[in-house]
Amino acid sequence: MVVVVVVVVVVVVVVVVVVVVVVVVVVVVMVVVVVVVVVVWWCDGGGGGGGGGGGGDGAKEEVVEVVVVRVVVVVVVVVVVVEVVAEVVVVVVVVVVVVVVVVVVVVVVVVVVVVVVVAVVVVVVVVVVVVVVVVVVVAVVVVVVVVVVVVVVEVVVVVVVTVVVVVVVAFKCTCYR
Repeated sequence: MVVVVVVVVVVVVVVVVVVVVVVVVVVVVMVVVVVVVVVVWWCDGGGGGGGGGGGGDGAKEEVVEVVVVRVVVVVVVVVVVVEVVAEVVVVVVVVVVVVVVVVVVVVVVVVVVVVVVVAVVVVVVVVVVVVVVVVVVVAVVVVVVVVVVVVVVEVVVVVVVTVVVVVVVAFKCTCYR
C-alpha cells in the first residue's frame, strides 16, 4: 500500500512539473513572438514610413510608440495572469490528489482494523500513517518548491526578454530616425 501511495505521489509530482514547464515554454514563446512581430512592424514598416515625411510623421511615430508600449504592457499582464492561473490550478490538483491519497490510506487502515487483531492493527496503523504522512509531506514540499522556482525563473525571463526587446526597439527606431 505504501508503495502504491509513493508511486501515485511521484507521478503527480512529475505531471505537475511537466505542466509547469510546458506553461513556461508557451508563455515565453508567446512573449518573444509578439515582441518580435512588434519590432519588425514598428522599425521596418512604421519606422521607415516615419523617416520619409515632415512634422506629420513625427506625430505618427509618437502614436506608434504609445501603441507599442501598450502592446508590451498587455503582453506582460497576460503572461502574468496566465502564469498565476496555471500555478493555482497546479496547486489545486496537488491538494486534491493528496486528499484522495489520505482518504484511500484511511479506508485501507479501517479495513485492516476490522480484519486484524487490535494490537497488531495499532502497530500497523501507526507505521502506515507515519510513512504515508512523511511521503505526502515530502512530495508536497517538493512540488511547492519546484513551482515557486519555476514561477520566479519565468517572471525573470519574461521581464528580461521584455526589457531587452524594448531597448532594442528604442535603439533601432532611433537609428532609423
